[in-house]
Amino acid sequence: MELLDIVDRYAQPTGLTVDRETAHAEGIRHRTSHVWILRRQGDRVQVLLQKRSQQKDSFPGCYDISSAGHIPAGVDFLPSALRELKEELGIEAHMDELHYCGRRRILNRRIFNDRPFWDNQISNVYFMWRDVEPEELKLQSDEVESVVWMDFAACMRRVLDRSLPTCISPQELKLVAAGAGVTM
Repeated sequence: MELLDIVDRYAQPTGLTVDRETAHAEGIRHRTSHVWILRRQGDRVQVLLQKRSQQKDSFPGCYDISSAGHIPAGVDFLPSALRELKEELGIEAHMDELHYCGRRRILNRRIFNDRPFWDNQISNVYFMWRDVEPEELKLQSDEVESVVWMDFAACMRRVLDRSLPTCISPQELKLVAAGAGVTM
């Protein structure tokens, strides 16, 4: 069972914890970390997208952030971001490689597998530069089905026109673009 800190509106732990399933069933506020992996190809910037496993309890088979995850109770944003990179993609990184883009509040309700799923998260958003080929990555199969590099501007266009099955927020992509100095 994955325990999460219940946090206040400033992402500070309240001293209480909740399991992940209950947090999403009842909409209890918790924290996540998001890491976007970027690389330069000529004069273009590409973003690494992961395709979520079909077994995921939310957004199965959709394209998503390079690496993202819930922050376990007692852990902070950066160590959790580094752990998720290692677990999901097999990428070893250091804190100084992660560049902070900002914080997002995610609040929405959906139905997956005939059950309510309520995201009530505060996420720190980071990016890092890493030129790595998909076949070099060690994917966590129960989380990630595959990965693909996509031109950043094309990714934004496809997220906005909904031609890509995704759970990516256009606002978060804009946050990353601003932080990384990506022009579209």
